[in-house]
Amino acid sequence: MKSLIAGLGSIGRRHFRNLVQLGERDITLLRSHKSTLPDDELAGYPVETDLGKALAARPDAVIISNPSSLHLPVALAAVNAGCHIFLEKPVAHSHYGTAELLQAVEQNKVVAAVGFQFRFHPGLQTIHELIQQGRLGKIISATAIWGEYLPGWHPWEDYHLSYAARQDLGGGVVRTLCHPLDYLAWMFGKVDTVSALVHATGILDIDVDDLAEIDLYFAAGTQAHVHLDYHRQPGKHTLSIIGTGGTAEWDNTTGIAQFILAGENQWHSILPPAGFERNTMFLNEMRNFIQAIEGSEWPVCSLEEGIYNLQMIEAIYRAGSSGNPVRMAENLA
Repeated sequence: MKSLIAGLGSIGRRHFRNLVQLGERDITLLRSHKSTLPDDELAGYPVETDLGKALAARPDAVIISNPSSLHLPVALAAVNAGCHIFLEKPVAHSHYGTAELLQAVEQNKVVAAVGFQFRFHPGLQTIHELIQQGRLGKIISATAIWGEYLPGWHPWEDYHLSYAARQDLGGGVVRTLCHPLDYLAWMFGKVDTVSALVHATGILDIDVDDLAEIDLYFAAGTQAHVHLDYHRQPGKHTLSIIGTGGTAEWDNTTGIAQFILAGENQWHSILPPAGFERNTMFLNEMRNFIQAIEGSEWPVCSLEEGIYNLQMIEAIYRAGSSGNPVRMAENLA
């Protein structure tokens, strides 16, 4: 497969390494040369700085891992050039233009996958299966907590300059840590109403939101609360689900999921398989993308689902700024 990677920050480098690990060697790098990472591992690979010239070389697939505010122009140009696309989350910083991208994907009959790697976590996959099988009964409520200390993310750079901390690059805690929004919708379906408190506390001296309390009311009747922050030390990322037939929990730090069914006295623990580590999720999502291009699998996270996540994000910001609940149906209108 002939691949083009657009954006060589930390996530772009990870996708580069994983493509190489999966046996891909024909890789071109589309660069702005603004990355603060050393270039040693990229030596020997062709570099292009012009998108038009890069697409004129007719890559089979384009990995879009530049800042989210720059996603759509690259994605649309790639799809219209007949390329399959792997689009990092969130799909964009605004839904404007996403309908055009979706239409172009359908017209050009290309694969479009979105990078929500937590769908590849074995613990979350187990909980998803339990819900689909009805073993937890009717899901009543869920709580997802994700807090990370932003200044500690990338020790090699000034965090103030990172995409996560900049409004112009599509940053903010809700957009950057939007994975729980995705896996909750993956598990529970469509959202009916959103309420939120979204704050830029000023503590980190950044111009984006760094703290959010979000309530999601799903059409199926489940109520979920999501806490996101850029402050927690040490970081924490957990999920707890209560159903009429049992309870399930997951901790990203240990990788362990556990559940107990109604009437039982013992928890069932699901440990990650031998050799599992954080990059395993990213490696498997890239493998899924390649297999989707080959026609042996479907993308685990489709473009439609990625766009829905973006619509949830926008509803959260609307609810946060207005102080009122927002109906998803009205937000999509």
